[in-house]
Amino acid sequence: MKIYSSQGFPIRTVVIGLLLFNVVGAPVFASEPSLKLQPLIDEAFQRNPEIQAAKQRWEAAQSVPSQAKSLPDPIIGLAYRGPDIMREGRLALQQEFPFPGKLDLRGEVAAKGAERVGEIYEGIKLRVIAQLKEAYFSLHFIHKSIDIVSKNIKILEEFEKTAEARYKVGKGIQQDLFRAQVELSRELEQLTTLNQEKETLHADINRILNRPPAAPLGAPEEPKLTPLLFTLDELNDYATKNSPIIKAQGKAIEQGQSAVDLANREYYPDFFVGLGAMQSFRSDSQQDAFGMLGIKVPLYYATKQRYGVKESLSILESARKEHRTATQDVLFRVKDNFVRAKRAERLVKLLGKAIIPQAALALESSIAGYAVGKVDFLSMLDNLLRLQRDEIDLHRERVAHEIAIAKLEEVVALPLQGNHYE
Repeated sequence: MKIYSSQGFPIRTVVIGLLLFNVVGAPVFASEPSLKLQPLIDEAFQRNPEIQAAKQRWEAAQSVPSQAKSLPDPIIGLAYRGPDIMREGRLALQQEFPFPGKLDLRGEVAAKGAERVGEIYEGIKLRVIAQLKEAYFSLHFIHKSIDIVSKNIKILEEFEKTAEARYKVGKGIQQDLFRAQVELSRELEQLTTLNQEKETLHADINRILNRPPAAPLGAPEEPKLTPLLFTLDELNDYATKNSPIIKAQGKAIEQGQSAVDLANREYYPDFFVGLGAMQSFRSDSQQDAFGMLGIKVPLYYATKQRYGVKESLSILESARKEHRTATQDVLFRVKDNFVRAKRAERLVKLLGKAIIPQAALALESSIAGYAVGKVDFLSMLDNLLRLQRDEIDLHRERVAHEIAIAKLEEVVALPLQGNHYE
């Protein structure tokens, strides 16, 4: 005996057709245009406000070293005194000269600070792109989940009609009809939730790209499973050498060491040289020139220079501790995402090559058994829902793998997915 759908097709044919259409990877109900990742990355580099702000800070920091190692501005003075019979005018130029080495150290401190800001800029670019990829892959998962749930809604509608038809002719029980209706309502509820999550991810991607929140987006492309070709030790080595977070803290240590050297150099006096001319306005007067040499004595070294050195040493030690903290954090993130990627890779193979094919066969067998009265309706329905869960888990693990790879790229500063980085 064959069970027919409302359109006249055997229910087994309808269900298997929908299942096969989904297995080949085509979006069953999606009609949105394809959304490619690389153009989004390129746009983020150009439009993301956080990246642009960091770039401006870096450009501003590059202008500081030249200012720091320049001589202080000279002082020009003009003096006049009376009474009328002794009128006299003076013009003087004074220039301060810091003790030898101070200007170079000031420039070095500023240069290391600029390099640190540059590393922070690189780190922000990597972090923003990792966030974009996570949102992109999550959006792909939502689209695939919507496809799977929409497909199952169609199947459940056929199940409901079949259960209703069998109940009306006395070959089924009312419980089967109610269970089919309950599961159909749950699927519709899940579809509503998924559509809400899709809109949230749209808004998040648009935020990263500095677009209006409601700007339209297409459906992300099917991501290829990125092979992780590096060992954990290799990734740790790349991270300690390349991570902008670690490099920025290293620059902070170098800046702190130069600041300590500069603070110690402040114990030495600065000099100033003055040149001038004096003109008396009497009829027999002559113009006289004069010169002056002065020394700035660090008289208050006990409350000024000494505490300047203490301050610089404290900042340097703080930078060293922050460097160790940053290194530990980066190495933890490398291992965490490495383990996540490996776990997801194993589950993708298990789900795709074993569990889902077996679940699909179980569903097909239960449909055939139900048609001849050897399998009850609830068993057939349970097999359908189990297959849906496995299909969703497969796409969840594929996306989890790519997100872990994207986060590894952020910490090791090395493209693992073949995308272009500016």
